Amino acid sequence: MISLVMIRHGSIPLSSVFIFSVIVISIPCSEQLQSSQAQTLLRIQRLLNFPSVLSHWNNQTDFCNTELNSSVTIVCYEESITQLHINGNEGSSSLPKNFSIDSFFTTLVGLHSLKVLSLVSLGLWGRLPIKIARFSSLEILDISSNFFHGVLPRELSYVKSIQTLVLDGNTFRGPVPYWLSELPVLAVLSLENNMFTGSLPESLRTMKNLRILVLSKNQLSGEIPDLSSLTNLQVLDLECNSFGPQFPSLGSKLVNIVLRKNKFSSAVPSELNSYYELQRLDISFNKFVGPFPMSVLSLPSIAYLNIASNRFTGMFFPNTSCNEELDFVDLSSNLLTGKLPACLLYGSKNKIVLYSGNCLSVGKQSQHPYSFCRNEALAAGILPLKGKKTSRKTIAVLVLSLVGVVGAIAAVGLILLVLRKSNVEKIRKRLQAKIGQKNATTGHARKLLLDTRCMLATKRLETLALPAYRAFALEELEVATNNFDTSNFMGEGSHGQMYKGKLNDGSFVAIKCIKLKRRHSTRNFMHRVDLISKVRHHHLVSTLGHCFECYLDDSSVSRVFIVFEYVPNRTLRSCICEGLAGQTFTWTQRMAAAIGIAKGVQFLQTGLPEKVSYKLEMAEILLGQGPVAKISSYNLPLLQESLLNVDDQDSSGSKLPSAERRKYDEKTNIYDFGVILLEIIVGRPIMTQEEAEFVIYQLQVGIAAGDVARRCIVDPVISRGCADESLKTVMGICIRCLSKEPTHRPPIEDVLWNLQFGIQVQEEWKGDPRRSGGSPITPLQYSPLPRFQNWCNC
Repeated sequence: MISLVMIRHGSIPLSSVFIFSVIVISIPCSEQLQSSQAQTLLRIQRLLNFPSVLSHWNNQTDFCNTELNSSVTIVCYEESITQLHINGNEGSSSLPKNFSIDSFFTTLVGLHSLKVLSLVSLGLWGRLPIKIARFSSLEILDISSNFFHGVLPRELSYVKSIQTLVLDGNTFRGPVPYWLSELPVLAVLSLENNMFTGSLPESLRTMKNLRILVLSKNQLSGEIPDLSSLTNLQVLDLECNSFGPQFPSLGSKLVNIVLRKNKFSSAVPSELNSYYELQRLDISFNKFVGPFPMSVLSLPSIAYLNIASNRFTGMFFPNTSCNEELDFVDLSSNLLTGKLPACLLYGSKNKIVLYSGNCLSVGKQSQHPYSFCRNEALAAGILPLKGKKTSRKTIAVLVLSLVGVVGAIAAVGLILLVLRKSNVEKIRKRLQAKIGQKNATTGHARKLLLDTRCMLATKRLETLALPAYRAFALEELEVATNNFDTSNFMGEGSHGQMYKGKLNDGSFVAIKCIKLKRRHSTRNFMHRVDLISKVRHHHLVSTLGHCFECYLDDSSVSRVFIVFEYVPNRTLRSCICEGLAGQTFTWTQRMAAAIGIAKGVQFLQTGLPEKVSYKLEMAEILLGQGPVAKISSYNLPLLQESLLNVDDQDSSGSKLPSAERRKYDEKTNIYDFGVILLEIIVGRPIMTQEEAEFVIYQLQVGIAAGDVARRCIVDPVISRGCADESLKTVMGICIRCLSKEPTHRPPIEDVLWNLQFGIQVQEEWKGDPRRSGGSPITPLQYSPLPRFQNWCNC
């Protein structure tokens, strides 16, 4: 079962407070920890001088099954610790004078299976030991709010699996290491509040997987490397450094840009108008000059804008448009003129608009006379000064020219926005991309960083505790199935018959029997067996082994048996319609199942050396223990070969272009996944294309409407049990999956990202004592067309 662990820091500096969320796999209560690892934890307790947060640890503690809390979390898998989170509290016992960070890490290495290590606010001090290289499986490292110092050890680059690296609130010094680019899957890099110096390495531009980059509050300087090639980058926070003077070259998919308190003194590039996913822009307290592009106010996702304390020029017009979600605007201390538009002066009571220290024609907030902004612009060289005396006519021409330029920029921006809004797919993307944009507080970038760090960076161990793949003897399978008795017959598909069997150790298996139409030697099959043995994943009905039955005369293969794990015949569709063990299948459980399916799809697309075809259908998603969603409708490589007369050529006899075919198949599978999401949302089977299109239309209307309208669309049994933001997120990604144009359908990684964000929002909502379930929705309030009212007709 997939669960969400909420880990909140205790009393640490406000700048370091965050919500640290990790998707983990729950371990059965019978899980036992190796005694050596238990002793390692107790030694860690002693080395940390018995801090209060570890006061409950003793020789009788069942570490794998302790209750999760905000200070200490331990996650186990197969008798080993895979996650260790210790978050110290202010006022806890200080470390002894003879504390050795080297000895501490020597002890930590005893936890050889660690994938997540979080040691926050524990007073750890010293240089980061080179023993960090021994954590070969480490994916997340967070040692923020301690007293580590010195340069980062080169050995950190040997941990190739690391995806999230958080070193905030220490005193690391020296340049930002160039070798960070040697970490191939690094997605989150946060070095906030240290003492790094110098310029950024050019190798930064090669970190293609980087999504979050936080380097604020250091002593960095110089020009920023060209980051436009980092197409996955969404958060860039460089606050409180000495970068400049040029505005950095960035990709257009950024969500947060924070450049405040640096030494930028250039103009803002016009490309900023095309940052359609930008939610937060803070470039305050620099020396930016030139006309500010007013069309930024109407970017479709913008919610926070701060350009205070620069030297921007430009004229506002009363009819300038703004994004209705724009809740915070600070234009203070610039050289802006004109009249503020109505969209800034009026609107939500929660909207904050600051504009003092300009030359605006408004009565509120102190303003300079128009001549002040004109003279300051001329003195700064923003407007050309041709002589010591400039006539009023010349100044008027200059001002009008400036107004024309600004107006042209605004017009171009509006045209781009109209074109943007005419593209339905991009509108859907905009709706889905709004990750908490209403939070316009100063901690917004920090929250976005740490709310998403593990959803981006953490890949849990997805293999089951299955026995090793092996070759079965025919006699063993005959005993297991009572000589393939009809009482054990489960069904028949296009490629063979399926039987249920019970092995000698008491475990149940499913056995597929495939009769071959031609004779082939076992040698012809062996090159496929290795690939078949790799089709093992937490969210697939996994393979356990194979068996060949041969003819006696020439030893050629007559039948092939593939042995699978046995999953009780209970489908996701039946659980959503009928409930789980008589209980409602909740929104959280549905989200967890959707995430599981997405992870299974991701494995089938990227985790195997060769393509495995599959057809996603709600009725073919089985639920194992937990419950854990498992895809059963995939074809093994053996069954795709010409051994079963399956041709891989087109009608003309030429071979199909495999790369194009694979891409097309992946987009088709994304559509099928979207249909599954539809059924998860509305709680009933989607049986026809017409019905799917009708529900898609409902979802599109629901996203643009309010909370009550959205809850009228969902399955009534969960309408009050789901967070509105979570519901909107899932609706949005579902619509994108079901786009009629295959190229507009998102990759599975984007789907997984959105679903994991959705379940995180849901868990936060569930834990909020102030939450409200919304107005109760009864079946009478939900009135789809009559032909679609077959609620849970499974």
